[in-house]
Amino acid sequence: MPRLRLGGLTPLTTIDFPGQLAAVVFCQGCPWRCSYCHNRHLQPGRGEHKLVWGEVISFLHHRRGLLDAVVFSGGEPTLQPDLPAALREVRALGFQVGLHTAGVYPARFARLLPELSWVGLDIKAPWPRYDGLTGMRGSGERAQHTLQLLQRSGVPYECRTTWHPGLFPESELQALGEDLAARGVKRWTVQPCRLPGGVPVSLP
Repeated sequence: MPRLRLGGLTPLTTIDFPGQLAAVVFCQGCPWRCSYCHNRHLQPGRGEHKLVWGEVISFLHHRRGLLDAVVFSGGEPTLQPDLPAALREVRALGFQVGLHTAGVYPARFARLLPELSWVGLDIKAPWPRYDGLTGMRGSGERAQHTLQLLQRSGVPYECRTTWHPGLFPESELQALGEDLAARGVKRWTVQPCRLPGGVPVSLP
C-alpha cells in the first residue's frame, strides 16, 4: 500500500477539477515558502493530521458512482515518493485523476503524466520574480520545464496564478498572461490572494 504523508481530505468539491465532482487529497510537505501560501500548515514535511492512505481508499470505495474524480493537492504532491502508486490505485477504482502542482520537480512530474486526467499548474509569478517569491533558486526554470512537459503530453490543463498587488504590479501580471499565451497556454485563471489580517503579502 502506498505510504503518503497526508494533511487532509475534502470529500466533495465542484471547483478543483473542471466539470467534475471530485474529492481532494491534500499531501503534506512543500519545499517552497511563498509568502501568501493559504495552506501553510501543509508546508512542513510532517503535519499533525493522522489521516492515512488506507482511510482515503476506504472512503473512495464507498464513493464510486457518486464522484467522478480525485485530485491530489498540497503542499506539493510530487514531493511524495509513493504518489505514482497512489494514482494508479485511484485509477483502478474508476476515477479520473487530477493533480495540483507548482512544477517543483519536473522529472517526477513527467513520470506521473501517463496516470493523469487533468492538471492545475500554479504559475507563481513573472519568471524573474520566482526565486524571491518561492525562496528557492531556479524555481522559475523548474516551473517552465514542467509547463513544457505538460504541453507536450496532451493532458488537459489550466494555469493558475494567485495575485495580490503587494506581490508584483498589475502590469507585470498582464505581461505574464501575454507570455503564457505566447507559449500556447489556452486557459489561465487569476485567483485573488486572500489571507487573514496581519499576514504580509510581499516579496522579500
